[in-house]
Amino acid sequence: MARSRPLRRLLRVLEIEEEQRQLELEAAVGELRRLEGALAAAAERDRGGRLLVSLSARSGEATDRLAGLEESLAAARSAGFLAPRIAFGQQEVSRLREELLAKRVGRRQAEHVLRGLEARQARQTVRRGQQALDEGHLSQMRRDEAKKGRETPRDGTKPGEARCAEGEYSRRNLSGRSPQVPQWERQSQS
Repeated sequence: MARSRPLRRLLRVLEIEEEQRQLELEAAVGELRRLEGALAAAAERDRGGRLLVSLSARSGEATDRLAGLEESLAAARSAGFLAPRIAFGQQEVSRLREELLAKRVGRRQAEHVLRGLEARQARQTVRRGQQALDEGHLSQMRRDEAKKGRETPRDGTKPGEARCAEGEYSRRNLSGRSPQVPQWERQSQS
């Protein structure tokens, strides 16, 4: 698990960076919505000014006509001021979305690498545990055989047997010499 500690720290840093990008994006989207709302209010103000001008044309009120014209001009100035800011805000939101996506992809890649590393470490831990069990069992078997006074030959024969040249097993007596051939076999050999 020592190898995964730096990756965990890196993953935490990437998560913090992603959260910061998310907050920046939310703030930029909020600002863009506010500007769009102000533009919509300016358009509504322009409509109100035009309506006032048209009503004053019927009623003959000059002050209403001038007020309507001023409202329309103020709305046009506001719209002229807001349009470039909205365009810049849209570009900013687009840039922040791309940055957020890049941070999210980087974090997910780090998560994937970390999960792979942890899985590999878990497999190695299980493998080491199994090797320790196997070695312990083999050691116990050797101790048990040593207590019985036998050694396990490495050539696969059983204790007290030897492998012949043809690959067959032959019994040997305890002194290490071949057993005596019975009398009837000696006659057939001559």
